[in-house]
Amino acid sequence: MANRSRRLRKKLRVDEFQELGFDLNWNFPVGTTEAQIDALVDAFIDEVVEPCALAFAGSGHLVWEGMVCTQAIGKCTEEDRQVIEGWLKGKGMEQVKASSLFDLWYGEPA
Repeated sequence: MANRSRRLRKKLRVDEFQELGFDLNWNFPVGTTEAQIDALVDAFIDEVVEPCALAFAGSGHLVWEGMVCTQAIGKCTEEDRQVIEGWLKGKGMEQVKASSLFDLWYGEPA
């Protein structure tokens, strides 16, 4: 391990400043209306993402894809992945898949 100053570690986003996140994909059932999509995405943010201090960047219509990370410098956990997957599956979403955790800056597995 390199002997780097705190300032350099922060700038490089390594060690205690490493940020972990995961990719997220899901499908709405065929026939889902735009109003239902909007309501579910709003509920997803209000009920899961915000309370867990996470952030979601993504888009879609019937097929959604995006990325989940923490709101502040930090690391998502396996528990975060499980909570999000479980919530989406519990709402009837199809083909829900959360990738393994990876380093958001360097793309390396956690």
